Amino acid sequence: MIENLAPDIAVQKARLAEAYDFLHIVAKQEALAGLEKGFALPGFWDDQQRATQLSKQAADLRADIEAYSAAAGLLEDLEVAQEFLAAEEDEELYAEACSNLLDVTKRIDLLELASWFDGQFDSGDAIVSVNPGQGGLEAQDWTDMLFKMYLRYVQRQGWKAEVLDAPVGEVIGLDHATFIVSGHNAYGMLMAEAGVHRLVRISPTDIKQRRQTTFAGVEVLPVLPDDIEVEINQADIRVDVFRASGPGGQSVNTTDSAVRITHLPTNTVVTCQNEKSQIQNKDSAMRILKSRLYELEQAKRHAELDELRGPKVEAAWGNQIRNYVLYPYQQVKDLRTGVETGNVNAVLKDGDLDQFIIAFLRAKARGDKTQLDALGRQD
Repeated sequence: MIENLAPDIAVQKARLAEAYDFLHIVAKQEALAGLEKGFALPGFWDDQQRATQLSKQAADLRADIEAYSAAAGLLEDLEVAQEFLAAEEDEELYAEACSNLLDVTKRIDLLELASWFDGQFDSGDAIVSVNPGQGGLEAQDWTDMLFKMYLRYVQRQGWKAEVLDAPVGEVIGLDHATFIVSGHNAYGMLMAEAGVHRLVRISPTDIKQRRQTTFAGVEVLPVLPDDIEVEINQADIRVDVFRASGPGGQSVNTTDSAVRITHLPTNTVVTCQNEKSQIQNKDSAMRILKSRLYELEQAKRHAELDELRGPKVEAAWGNQIRNYVLYPYQQVKDLRTGVETGNVNAVLKDGDLDQFIIAFLRAKARGDKTQLDALGRQD
């Protein structure tokens, strides 16, 4: 049966008109035009740091403008299709229009999502670290599972991931994992994942096939822009080099290219071993160290709990933000928002995290502190 899609199209058209205003499309178009004129000026690329920074700003502006334009174009096509359907019933055209209506609704959802990213670093790249918590060897395997889940999510988003450090565990899984995610609004999206993640399943390493509860902690930091200075006294750091290792404890190369940097005053330790040279590993490690020290300074300056990655709690029972239950039933449930799904493979294998991330960010944007207060809750 062919239904009248005009009311639904009108709703989405009104939402898009609101998006036009809150995304400041006209101002962004003017800003982008100004930047593009500057790119053509002689000597623009002489200052590589400034040129890179402005190019990133232009790419972010272009992404928002193109996303709006794509949704607007799709809505125009829908209005034309509805006019044809009003004059003559066409099952094939109706099916296509319904599909496009669902598509444009999702696109406008994402436009609204972009409006929530008003933090200093929200539109930029992110540094994600996954570390095992309570659970022994099982926690290392859980770390590996989360690491792969996030890489799949990054792929789904069309972003890029640069793995900096992911040494294998003693028997299974990973000792820890650190990677940089590059993409529009990467930090704004991924900061919703910061916290403790709990896994319940039959242990693959237990010959008695008993149920095991395991934890891992996820840390999300912003990649600091070049114009943010973090001064580090060289006398305050210790740099150790060692041979990078791969699966099974085999050496990746025959030189001491892996780097571990320790910031002595704060006892902050960063390692990087996935780059090809010691110099590259050191540069990557220093980048992460600066982000972590900036985070610590922000918390100290504002005299409150860690603002950039959320409350810093032990990766253990009672502190989790999300449960992943594989036995005796299958369910993934976010304890902050109540969003849940029984399709655990879609989450863990395919990185289908948008439902959890968007619900969290929507609640955060609305200031629903009761809904977001998951600490101490168990489900």
